[in-house]
Amino acid sequence: MNTWIALLRGINVGGKNRLPMDTLRNLLAQQGCEHIRTYIQSGNAVFSAAESDAEKLSGRISLAIAQQQGFQPPVICLRTADLEQAVRNNPFTRAGQAPPSLHVYFLAARPAASAAAALDRLAAGNERWAWGEGVMYLHAPHGVGRSKLAGGAEAALGVDATARNWKTVNKLLEMAKS
Repeated sequence: MNTWIALLRGINVGGKNRLPMDTLRNLLAQQGCEHIRTYIQSGNAVFSAAESDAEKLSGRISLAIAQQQGFQPPVICLRTADLEQAVRNNPFTRAGQAPPSLHVYFLAARPAASAAAALDRLAAGNERWAWGEGVMYLHAPHGVGRSKLAGGAEAALGVDATARNWKTVNKLLEMAKS
């Protein structure tokens, strides 16, 4: 069995695409997943599954949600090692400390080369972003709610992506390792 982290995009936001976490846990169990734990209501799950292909697993979970709930959110599945790498390679952390304005966008595919220029055009003031393996890091010192870069990042990336704040990323890693 492999340990997986599933990140669902756009659920339980503004009353749309409601997916209670107990429903998600049941749905994952129906897909053969075991030892399922969820974290907060924004679509984060850690579980074990025999599947070894992240894309296949992501697609299967997304399709199952569509069949049972009537909407099909993008799902990005990561292995523990992928999440560890994202944490370890974050260019915006200093001595293990990270600001609350730090987010990681997990990418379903590699963005086109033109995405970098689009992200640069969106960045204002002291906002910064950087690529990582399968991720984009965002540091928005004045908060993502005010950030034009955060607001336009997904469109600029041009691929399915889902963002998590630094606290959530680290909590999911802790859960995956336990």
